[in-house]
Formats: sequence, C-alpha cells, structure tokens
Amino acid sequence: MVAVLSNISNIIIPVIIFYIVACGIAAHTNVYEDFIKGAGDGFRTVIRIMPTLIGLMVAVGVLRASGFLELVGGLFAGMSKRLGFSSDLVPLILIKMFSSSAATGLVLDIFKNHGPDSLTGLTTSIMMSCTETVFYTMSVYFLAARVTKTRYTLAGALLSTLAGVVASIVLAGMIG
Repeated sequence: MVAVLSNISNIIIPVIIFYIVACGIAAHTNVYEDFIKGAGDGFRTVIRIMPTLIGLMVAVGVLRASGFLELVGGLFAGMSKRLGFSSDLVPLILIKMFSSSAATGLVLDIFKNHGPDSLTGLTTSIMMSCTETVFYTMSVYFLAARVTKTRYTLAGALLSTLAGVVASIVLAGMIG
C-alpha cells in the first residue's frame, strides 16, 4: 500500500501539469503565452510585496534576539500551566502568526529542549499544522489584491488560530 501511494505521489504533479496543458490546447488557447503572462504577473506581485516580507522577517528576528519572546513565555507561564501546556509554546503561538520560518526555528529549540516525542513536542508539531501565519497572509494577500476593507478577517483568523491551538493541546494530550 505504501509503495502504491509513493508511486501516485511521484506522478501526480506531472499528470496535473499535462492535464492543464491538454485542457488549454482543447480550448484552443495559447498555453505558453498564458503561462508567460501569469509568471510575469506573479513576479510583479512578488516585487510589490517584498518590503512587507522583509519588514515582517526583521521584526520577528528582533523580537527573538532581544529575549522578548522568553519574557512573554515567562509572563504566561502560570496560565499556560493551568491550561495544560508548556509556557515554551506561548512564543511559538505568537511568532507563528507572523512567520512560519521563524516559528520553525522555535520548533527546533523546543525539540532540542523537550524532545520531539514529549507532550510539548507533540503539541508543537500539531500546532504548526493547525495554525496559520495570520498577519503574514493578510498583509501579503491583501496588499497583492489591494483589499482595503478587511471587515472581520482578523477576528476570524485569530479565532481560527485559537481553535488550532486548543485542538493541538487536546490532540497531543490524547496521543501522549
């Protein structure tokens, strides 16, 4: 069964690409020109959002290097203990909302200190897949799409992050 799934995963991307090209040819469109136009639009989008990306990464780096994240984790240590998770996860929750790559650095620190198979390690692993880079995603996509009225997006995104954190804690508790 594993071999079958491995073979499927090896061929799925080429099959999808050939399917898209075949559909384009069947619709009598110039697939190559459309691809080049889309790639050019994507490149212009990357250039437009680059300052936002750099700003977010610098801010996360400053917070991490300054020791602010450890301070925040210490401030919430009592509350996190009562809720059943390590205070080491508090900085991870905060940073994950801004940068997944910076959060990955924190994950490695947590794994080094607690181990990947510990309750904290399991919670960390699940949390990384159950939460989203809220502020990064909003800033990048809203900037790219020129969205100015975000309405309830932030509240919904923060609520979904809270749901992901709670689910991570509950699931890790059930597994560990």
